[in-house]
Amino acid sequence: MESIDVKAVVAEVLAEQKRLHNNDVDEVVLKTMATILTSFGIEEEDRVELRADFIHLRKWRKSVEQAQGLTFKVILTAIIGGVVGAFWLGFKAMIGK
Repeated sequence: MESIDVKAVVAEVLAEQKRLHNNDVDEVVLKTMATILTSFGIEEEDRVELRADFIHLRKWRKSVEQAQGLTFKVILTAIIGGVVGAFWLGFKAMIGK
């Protein structure tokens, strides 16, 4: 057996060990996530409903953010309108004398 053959065999063995290790890690991560979600009361069968809940929450958050931006614009417009109206009344009062 030559050194090239030995290197190839060692590379194959290391690659197989890495694949097995990655599979073990994936299984542990999946079990951990399932355990965490179950501890929060979320069963694996509820994934579709959970996804729909998160979609609804995202829509709600975006609509609230949009309403906050619109509220700021309305308040700013009202303040500017009041200031311009006050100046206009003052101008009319000055000219009327």
